[in-house]
Amino acid sequence: MAATLRIQSDWSRALSRDEGEAWLSCRSPGKATLYGSVTRRGLSSDGVPDIVASEGFLVGEVTKKSILISCPHENVSTKFLAPYTSFCRIHQKSITCLDISSGGGLGVSTSTDGTMKIWQAANGEIRRLLEGHVYDVNCCRFFPSGLVVLSGGMDAQLKIWSAEDASCVVTFKGHKGGILDTAIVDRGRNVLSCSRDGTARLWDCGQSSCLGTIADCGSPVNGIAVGTADCSLNLGSPENPPSEREVGTEGKILLLAREDKKLQGVGLQSRQPVFLFIGSDAFNCCTFLSSTYILAGTQDGNIYQLDVRNTNAPIQVIHRSGAPVLSLLPYRDGFIASQGN
Repeated sequence: MAATLRIQSDWSRALSRDEGEAWLSCRSPGKATLYGSVTRRGLSSDGVPDIVASEGFLVGEVTKKSILISCPHENVSTKFLAPYTSFCRIHQKSITCLDISSGGGLGVSTSTDGTMKIWQAANGEIRRLLEGHVYDVNCCRFFPSGLVVLSGGMDAQLKIWSAEDASCVVTFKGHKGGILDTAIVDRGRNVLSCSRDGTARLWDCGQSSCLGTIADCGSPVNGIAVGTADCSLNLGSPENPPSEREVGTEGKILLLAREDKKLQGVGLQSRQPVFLFIGSDAFNCCTFLSSTYILAGTQDGNIYQLDVRNTNAPIQVIHRSGAPVLSLLPYRDGFIASQGN
Protein backbone atom coordinates (compact mmCIF):
# COMPACT_ATOMS: atom_id res chain seq x y z
CA MET A 1 0.00 0.00 0.00
CA ALA A 2 1.44 3.35 -1.07
CA ALA A 3 2.23 6.25 1.23
CA THR A 4 -0.21 9.17 1.24
CA LEU A 5 0.96 12.79 1.11
CA ARG A 6 -1.48 15.41 2.41
CA ILE A 7 -1.58 19.17 2.73
CA GLN A 8 -4.11 21.11 4.80
CA SER A 9 -7.31 21.70 2.83
CA ASP A 10 -7.02 25.52 2.76
CA TRP A 11 -3.39 25.56 1.64
CA SER A 12 -4.01 27.90 -1.31
CA ARG A 13 -5.44 30.50 1.06
CA ALA A 14 -2.63 29.98 3.59
CA LEU A 15 0.03 30.52 0.89
CA SER A 16 -1.70 33.47 -0.79
CA ARG A 17 0.24 35.97 1.30
CA ASP A 18 3.93 36.53 2.04
CA GLU A 19 5.24 34.35 4.88
CA GLY A 20 2.12 32.16 4.56
CA GLU A 21 2.46 28.58 5.81
CA ALA A 22 0.59 25.30 5.30
CA TRP A 23 1.05 21.99 7.09
CA LEU A 24 2.12 18.70 5.46
CA SER A 25 1.88 15.07 6.45
CA CYS A 26 3.07 11.84 4.84
CA ARG A 27 1.54 8.61 6.07
CA SER A 28 2.69 5.13 5.14
CA PRO A 29 0.81 2.09 6.51
CA GLY A 30 2.58 0.59 9.52
CA LYS A 31 4.97 3.54 9.93
CA ALA A 32 4.98 6.73 11.96
CA THR A 33 3.47 9.72 10.12
CA LEU A 34 5.99 12.33 8.92
CA TYR A 35 5.00 15.96 9.48
CA GLY A 36 6.30 19.14 7.91
CA SER A 37 5.28 22.42 6.34
CA VAL A 38 5.57 24.57 3.22
CA THR A 39 6.23 28.29 3.47
CA ARG A 40 5.84 31.08 0.94
CA ARG A 41 8.76 33.51 0.88
CA GLY A 42 7.35 35.90 -1.71
CA LEU A 43 6.91 36.02 -5.48
CA SER A 44 9.32 35.25 -8.29
CA SER A 45 9.89 37.73 -11.10
CA ASP A 46 7.12 36.13 -13.20
CA GLY A 47 4.55 36.30 -10.39
CA VAL A 48 4.75 32.64 -9.29
CA PRO A 49 4.94 32.06 -5.50
CA ASP A 50 8.39 31.20 -4.14
CA ILE A 51 7.69 28.21 -1.87
CA VAL A 52 10.03 26.03 0.19
CA ALA A 53 9.40 22.92 2.27
CA SER A 54 10.68 21.87 5.67
CA GLU A 55 13.13 19.03 6.18
CA GLY A 56 12.03 15.71 4.68
CA PHE A 57 9.93 17.26 1.92
CA LEU A 58 10.76 18.82 -1.44
CA VAL A 59 8.86 21.37 -3.54
CA GLY A 60 8.86 20.70 -7.28
CA GLU A 61 6.99 22.60 -9.95
CA VAL A 62 4.99 25.58 -8.67
CA THR A 63 2.39 27.51 -10.67
CA LYS A 64 -0.23 30.05 -9.64
CA LYS A 65 -2.75 27.22 -9.27
CA SER A 66 -0.75 24.12 -8.34
CA ILE A 67 2.19 22.87 -6.33
CA LEU A 68 4.13 19.58 -6.62
CA ILE A 69 5.43 18.22 -3.32
CA SER A 70 7.42 15.05 -2.71
CA CYS A 71 8.61 13.05 0.27
CA PRO A 72 11.82 11.29 -0.89
CA HIS A 73 12.01 9.09 2.20
CA GLU A 74 8.73 7.39 1.21
CA ASN A 75 9.26 7.82 -2.56
CA VAL A 76 5.92 9.57 -2.99
CA SER A 77 4.91 12.83 -4.70
CA THR A 78 1.58 14.59 -5.20
CA LYS A 79 0.43 17.58 -7.22
CA PHE A 80 -2.02 19.71 -5.24
CA LEU A 81 -4.47 21.90 -7.17
CA ALA A 82 -5.96 25.11 -5.84
CA PRO A 83 -9.74 25.56 -6.14
CA TYR A 84 -10.85 27.21 -9.36
CA THR A 85 -13.39 29.07 -7.27
CA SER A 86 -14.99 28.62 -3.86
CA PHE A 87 -18.58 29.22 -2.74
CA CYS A 88 -18.59 29.70 1.02
CA ARG A 89 -22.08 31.08 1.62
CA ILE A 90 -24.39 28.48 0.08
CA HIS A 91 -24.50 26.32 3.21
CA GLN A 92 -23.60 26.89 6.85
CA LYS A 93 -22.41 23.33 7.58
CA SER A 94 -20.91 20.32 5.80
CA ILE A 95 -22.16 19.52 2.29
CA THR A 96 -23.40 15.93 2.02
CA CYS A 97 -24.26 15.69 -1.70
CA LEU A 98 -24.12 17.83 -4.81
CA ASP A 99 -24.72 17.65 -8.55
CA ILE A 100 -24.30 19.90 -11.57
CA SER A 101 -26.90 20.16 -14.35
CA SER A 102 -26.06 18.67 -17.75
CA GLY A 103 -25.59 22.13 -19.23
CA GLY A 104 -23.31 23.18 -16.38
CA GLY A 105 -25.39 26.22 -15.43
CA LEU A 106 -26.91 25.08 -12.14
CA GLY A 107 -25.78 23.23 -9.05
CA VAL A 108 -27.86 21.50 -6.38
CA SER A 109 -26.57 20.54 -2.95
CA THR A 110 -27.67 19.22 0.42
CA SER A 111 -26.08 19.91 3.77
CA THR A 112 -26.04 18.94 7.43
CA ASP A 113 -27.54 22.39 8.02
CA GLY A 114 -30.80 20.76 6.91
CA THR A 115 -31.19 22.61 3.60
CA MET A 116 -31.23 21.70 -0.10
CA LYS A 117 -30.47 24.55 -2.50
CA ILE A 118 -30.14 25.24 -6.21
CA TRP A 119 -27.46 27.77 -7.17
CA GLN A 120 -25.72 29.31 -10.16
CA ALA A 121 -22.62 27.27 -10.98
CA ALA A 122 -20.83 30.37 -12.29
CA ASN A 123 -20.99 32.47 -9.14
CA GLY A 124 -22.69 30.50 -6.35
CA GLU A 125 -25.75 32.75 -6.29
CA ILE A 126 -28.62 30.89 -4.60
CA ARG A 127 -31.60 30.50 -6.93
CA ARG A 128 -33.99 28.21 -5.06
CA LEU A 129 -34.49 26.68 -1.62
CA LEU A 130 -36.12 23.24 -1.85
CA GLU A 131 -38.20 22.60 1.28
CA GLY A 132 -40.40 19.60 1.98
CA HIS A 133 -38.33 16.74 3.38
CA VAL A 134 -38.55 15.94 7.07
CA TYR A 135 -35.13 15.37 8.67
CA ASP A 136 -31.91 15.16 6.65
CA VAL A 137 -31.76 15.03 2.85
CA ASN A 138 -29.15 12.42 1.88
CA CYS A 139 -28.96 12.65 -1.90
CA CYS A 140 -29.83 14.93 -4.80
CA ARG A 141 -29.30 14.83 -8.54
CA PHE A 142 -30.47 16.58 -11.69
CA PHE A 143 -32.49 14.79 -14.36
CA PRO A 144 -30.80 14.85 -17.80
CA SER A 145 -32.97 17.84 -18.78
CA GLY A 146 -31.34 19.97 -16.08
CA LEU A 147 -34.76 21.37 -15.17
CA VAL A 148 -35.80 18.79 -12.58
CA VAL A 149 -34.16 17.50 -9.38
CA LEU A 150 -34.51 14.10 -7.68
CA SER A 151 -33.89 13.85 -3.92
CA GLY A 152 -34.09 11.25 -1.17
CA GLY A 153 -34.08 11.73 2.59
CA MET A 154 -34.11 10.12 6.01
CA ASP A 155 -37.90 10.54 5.98
CA ALA A 156 -37.98 7.58 3.52
CA GLN A 157 -39.43 9.84 0.85
CA LEU A 158 -38.24 10.28 -2.73
CA LYS A 159 -39.16 13.65 -4.24
CA ILE A 160 -39.04 15.32 -7.66
CA TRP A 161 -38.67 19.10 -7.78
CA SER A 162 -38.92 21.81 -10.41
CA ALA A 163 -35.62 23.69 -10.61
CA GLU A 164 -37.53 26.64 -12.09
CA ASP A 165 -39.99 27.37 -9.26
CA ALA A 166 -38.86 25.01 -6.42
CA SER A 167 -42.22 23.19 -6.37
CA CYS A 168 -42.32 19.51 -5.40
CA VAL A 169 -44.15 17.88 -8.28
CA VAL A 170 -44.00 14.22 -7.14
CA THR A 171 -43.46 12.42 -3.82
CA PHE A 172 -42.84 8.66 -3.76
CA LYS A 173 -43.55 6.70 -0.59
CA GLY A 174 -42.88 3.02 0.03
CA HIS A 175 -39.46 2.66 1.64
CA LYS A 176 -39.42 1.74 5.33
CA GLY A 177 -36.11 3.45 6.05
CA GLY A 178 -34.09 6.48 5.01
CA ILE A 179 -33.19 6.74 1.31
CA LEU A 180 -29.42 6.71 0.81
CA ASP A 181 -28.93 7.01 -2.96
CA THR A 182 -30.79 7.39 -6.25
CA ALA A 183 -30.25 6.73 -9.96
CA ILE A 184 -32.07 7.83 -13.11
CA VAL A 185 -32.84 5.43 -15.95
CA ASP A 186 -32.13 6.96 -19.39
CA ARG A 187 -34.10 10.22 -19.78
CA GLY A 188 -35.91 9.81 -16.48
CA ARG A 189 -39.33 8.25 -17.01
CA ASN A 190 -38.17 5.71 -14.42
CA VAL A 191 -35.95 6.34 -11.39
CA LEU A 192 -34.32 4.11 -8.79
CA SER A 193 -33.70 4.42 -5.07
CA CYS A 194 -32.00 2.44 -2.33
CA SER A 195 -32.58 2.57 1.39
CA ARG A 196 -31.57 1.62 4.88
CA ASP A 197 -34.47 -0.85 4.70
CA GLY A 198 -32.29 -3.05 2.47
CA THR A 199 -34.27 -2.63 -0.74
CA ALA A 200 -33.73 -1.02 -4.13
CA ARG A 201 -36.91 0.09 -5.87
CA LEU A 202 -37.94 1.16 -9.38
CA TRP A 203 -40.42 4.04 -9.71
CA ASP A 204 -42.63 5.37 -12.50
CA CYS A 205 -42.46 9.17 -12.54
CA GLY A 206 -45.54 9.63 -14.73
CA GLN A 207 -47.90 7.75 -12.43
CA SER A 208 -46.05 8.38 -9.13
CA SER A 209 -46.00 4.66 -8.41
CA CYS A 210 -43.55 1.90 -7.51
CA LEU A 211 -42.97 -0.55 -10.34
CA GLY A 212 -41.33 -3.09 -8.11
CA THR A 213 -38.55 -4.03 -5.72
CA ILE A 214 -35.41 -4.78 -7.73
CA ALA A 215 -33.56 -6.31 -4.78
CA ASP A 216 -34.20 -7.03 -1.10
CA CYS A 217 -30.80 -7.47 0.49
CA GLY A 218 -31.57 -7.73 4.19
CA SER A 219 -28.90 -5.11 4.82
CA PRO A 220 -28.81 -1.33 4.16
CA VAL A 221 -27.94 -0.43 0.56
CA ASN A 222 -25.63 2.60 0.74
CA GLY A 223 -25.20 3.31 -2.96
CA ILE A 224 -26.46 2.29 -6.40
CA ALA A 225 -25.49 2.79 -10.02
CA VAL A 226 -27.21 1.75 -13.24
CA GLY A 227 -25.48 1.09 -16.55
CA THR A 228 -25.70 -0.76 -19.84
CA ALA A 229 -24.35 -4.28 -19.46
CA ASP A 230 -21.76 -5.87 -21.69
CA CYS A 231 -23.55 -7.89 -24.37
CA SER A 232 -21.84 -11.11 -23.25
CA LEU A 233 -23.28 -10.85 -19.74
CA ASN A 234 -26.28 -13.00 -18.87
CA LEU A 235 -28.78 -10.77 -17.08
CA GLY A 236 -31.41 -13.47 -16.69
CA SER A 237 -35.08 -13.37 -17.70
CA PRO A 238 -37.94 -11.78 -15.76
CA GLU A 239 -40.34 -14.17 -14.06
CA ASN A 240 -43.26 -12.01 -15.24
CA PRO A 241 -43.58 -9.75 -18.29
CA PRO A 242 -42.28 -6.26 -17.41
CA SER A 243 -44.77 -3.44 -17.03
CA GLU A 244 -45.33 -1.25 -20.06
CA ARG A 245 -44.45 1.62 -17.72
CA GLU A 246 -40.86 0.38 -17.54
CA VAL A 247 -38.82 2.41 -20.01
CA GLY A 248 -35.16 1.69 -20.74
CA THR A 249 -34.64 -1.14 -18.26
CA GLU A 250 -33.76 -3.82 -20.83
CA GLY A 251 -30.05 -4.63 -21.04
CA LYS A 252 -29.28 -2.66 -17.87
CA ILE A 253 -27.49 -3.85 -14.74
CA LEU A 254 -27.97 -2.32 -11.30
CA LEU A 255 -25.04 -2.19 -8.87
CA LEU A 256 -25.78 -2.31 -5.14
CA ALA A 257 -23.16 -1.16 -2.61
CA ARG A 258 -24.24 -2.93 0.56
CA GLU A 259 -23.52 -2.41 4.25
CA ASP A 260 -22.86 -6.14 4.77
CA LYS A 261 -19.57 -5.94 2.76
CA LYS A 262 -21.21 -7.15 -0.45
CA LEU A 263 -21.28 -5.57 -3.89
CA GLN A 264 -24.12 -7.02 -5.92
CA GLY A 265 -25.11 -6.85 -9.57
CA VAL A 266 -28.76 -7.36 -10.53
CA GLY A 267 -30.46 -7.41 -13.93
CA LEU A 268 -32.66 -4.30 -13.86
CA GLN A 269 -35.48 -5.75 -15.94
CA SER A 270 -35.12 -9.38 -14.87
CA ARG A 271 -34.61 -8.66 -11.13
CA GLN A 272 -32.21 -11.64 -11.26
CA PRO A 273 -28.81 -11.68 -9.49
CA VAL A 274 -25.84 -11.39 -11.84
CA PHE A 275 -22.89 -11.44 -9.42
CA LEU A 276 -22.06 -11.06 -5.73
CA PHE A 277 -18.62 -9.85 -4.62
CA ILE A 278 -17.50 -9.76 -0.98
CA GLY A 279 -15.16 -6.94 0.02
CA SER A 280 -13.14 -5.99 3.08
CA ASP A 281 -15.75 -3.73 4.70
CA ALA A 282 -19.10 -2.07 4.08
CA PHE A 283 -19.45 -0.75 0.52
CA ASN A 284 -20.38 2.95 0.43
CA CYS A 285 -20.49 3.73 -3.29
CA CYS A 286 -20.17 2.29 -6.78
CA THR A 287 -20.00 3.45 -10.39
CA PHE A 288 -19.47 2.26 -13.96
CA LEU A 289 -16.26 2.97 -15.85
CA SER A 290 -17.67 1.21 -18.93
CA SER A 291 -20.09 -1.59 -19.77
CA THR A 292 -17.38 -3.99 -18.60
CA TYR A 293 -15.51 -2.31 -15.75
CA ILE A 294 -16.91 -1.04 -12.45
CA LEU A 295 -15.58 0.60 -9.29
CA ALA A 296 -16.73 0.34 -5.69
CA GLY A 297 -15.43 1.96 -2.50
CA THR A 298 -15.47 0.65 1.07
CA GLN A 299 -15.57 2.04 4.59
CA ASP A 300 -11.96 0.99 5.27
CA GLY A 301 -10.56 2.92 2.31
CA ASN A 302 -10.36 0.31 -0.47
CA ILE A 303 -11.38 1.02 -4.06
CA TYR A 304 -12.10 -2.17 -6.00
CA GLN A 305 -11.97 -2.31 -9.78
CA LEU A 306 -13.90 -5.28 -11.14
CA ASP A 307 -14.76 -6.84 -14.49
CA VAL A 308 -18.50 -7.62 -14.40
CA ARG A 309 -17.89 -10.68 -16.61
CA ASN A 310 -15.73 -12.27 -13.91
CA THR A 311 -15.91 -10.91 -10.37
CA ASN A 312 -14.10 -13.80 -8.69
CA ALA A 313 -11.08 -11.56 -8.15
CA PRO A 314 -10.69 -7.78 -8.56
CA ILE A 315 -8.57 -6.35 -11.36
CA GLN A 316 -6.95 -4.12 -8.76
CA VAL A 317 -7.47 -2.79 -5.25
CA ILE A 318 -6.42 0.81 -4.65
CA HIS A 319 -5.72 1.94 -1.08
CA ARG A 320 -4.49 5.49 -0.50
CA SER A 321 -5.57 5.75 3.14
CA GLY A 322 -7.80 4.06 5.68
CA ALA A 323 -10.42 6.81 5.41
CA PRO A 324 -13.85 5.76 4.08
CA VAL A 325 -14.37 6.06 0.32
CA LEU A 326 -17.52 8.16 0.09
CA SER A 327 -18.05 8.76 -3.64
CA LEU A 328 -16.65 7.76 -7.03
CA LEU A 329 -16.96 9.54 -10.37
CA PRO A 330 -15.60 8.46 -13.78
CA TYR A 331 -13.40 11.18 -15.27
CA ARG A 332 -11.71 11.01 -18.69
CA ASP A 333 -9.55 7.84 -18.67
CA GLY A 334 -9.72 7.45 -14.90
CA PHE A 335 -11.87 8.45 -11.98
CA ILE A 336 -12.21 10.83 -9.04
CA ALA A 337 -12.65 9.53 -5.50
CA SER A 338 -13.59 11.37 -2.32
CA GLN A 339 -12.61 10.07 1.12
CA GLY A 340 -13.66 10.96 4.63
CA ASN A 341 -10.37 12.57 5.62
